[in-house]
Amino acid sequence: QVQLVESGGGLVQTGGSLRLSCAASGLSFTWYDMGWFRQAPGKDREFVSAITGSVPRPYYADSVKGRFTTSRDNPKNTVYLQMTSLKPDDTAVYYCAARRVGSSRYSDGANYNHWGQGTQVTVSS
Repeated sequence: QVQLVESGGGLVQTGGSLRLSCAASGLSFTWYDMGWFRQAPGKDREFVSAITGSVPRPYYADSVKGRFTTSRDNPKNTVYLQMTSLKPDDTAVYYCAARRVGSSRYSDGANYNHWGQGTQVTVSS
């Protein structure tokens, strides 16, 4: 019954911006931490960002810190990833993920129970 739907991906030139959205349904949204992960062709999935539940607290991978911003709108059951100063290395499928609030590592995808289908982000050089 849980569903996560990403949107907002597309094509952008180096230095451009995109805003990804993840709409959640079928869960008590404020009881879940939300994460963003990405995977490029031939590479492993990597952590991008996460934001905690009812009292939002963001976390970022070093590779995106200062360029990406994660936020959430709990009444709308939606989490966002605002991406600026995009680089070709940011090209990947971006996935939204959800987990029950807890003390486990935000950067470990194995700790997330629900995943969206992903949205493609392509940054041209």
